Amino acid sequence: MCFFLVSTGFSKEKAWRVRGGVQKAFKDSKNRVWEAGQTEYKANQWGGWFEEKPQTAIVENLTKEAEKKAKQAGYDNELFHSVCWSSFPKTVKLDLNTGNGTFQVTYMVGEHWSPNNRGFDIFIEEKNVQPLYVTPGKDEIDIKVYEDVEVKDKVMNFHFAGNAKTGKGDLNAMYSAIEVIPTLPVDPKQKLTSQWSKIKKNRI
Repeated sequence: MCFFLVSTGFSKEKAWRVRGGVQKAFKDSKNRVWEAGQTEYKANQWGGWFEEKPQTAIVENLTKEAEKKAKQAGYDNELFHSVCWSSFPKTVKLDLNTGNGTFQVTYMVGEHWSPNNRGFDIFIEEKNVQPLYVTPGKDEIDIKVYEDVEVKDKVMNFHFAGNAKTGKGDLNAMYSAIEVIPTLPVDPKQKLTSQWSKIKKNRI
């Protein structure tokens, strides 16, 4: 969906997972640990919010369709119950100490308060990867995946900012959960060889 490199798969390095709107880490049904979004950023830990502590909200309810969507994607319902959010014009900012590399980023949100009426932009590494984003209907969820996000300064930056150009009445940006998984970039020589093989095959 965005960015510049092509990946061949996932590395065996650790993943970064954050659950918004909670004070304590959450272990899901697959024994994956999701760090607490209400943790303030520190350089010697996984990461955290910075500039201004986000507000929180929680509603423990999803539609049947939303539950089905979460299950198919491999995520627990609880991840979509709570959010970190900010009151416009304030914004939500989050940093993850990923180190350098390329990553697959998954943004997750559950909308319980302003169905189809919340609009904001999603920035990753200062790039607007989801301009004029509008959250889904009541107790529905959304999952967005961004491939091959490149980090060069060892810290992955997230910024969620309300945008009046969405035409929506609620500009309070938010997230429910974020997952970041390292990916393996294609070696340029390998990519060239693969492309040349395709050209030769097409000529036969």
